Amino acid sequence: MKNANYQMIFCVVNAGFSQVVMEAARSAGARGGTLIHGRGTANKEAEKRFHIVVQPDKEIVMILVNKEIKDDVMIALNKAVGLETAGQGIAFSVPVDRVVGISEDNGQEELKRDNSAGSSGGKL
Repeated sequence: MKNANYQMIFCVVNAGFSQVVMEAARSAGARGGTLIHGRGTANKEAEKRFHIVVQPDKEIVMILVNKEIKDDVMIALNKAVGLETAGQGIAFSVPVDRVVGISEDNGQEELKRDNSAGSSGGKL
């Protein structure tokens, strides 16, 4: 376990826009993300206040990035899938205190396996 220089970006968009999220994030230097399917719970008052129609089916994309590129990624996400787009997305970030399983030399997550236990190892 090591101290982290990372931020976790969460981007919540209408269903069907996760690919657009990842294209925008990658264009700003992110390497990958994790998709979670969800359902929004906004009410009619929120729709009126923000002048949007809330689609209940959502996709949440979690993107772990180096804190140095966090702002660039979030700006790219807002341009590609922000509230003014069909994706009607929001993005927010939270600091990450500790990380395991991240290889600093190539930026890719690596699954640490014991080759003597019959596993050939691999990358996530």
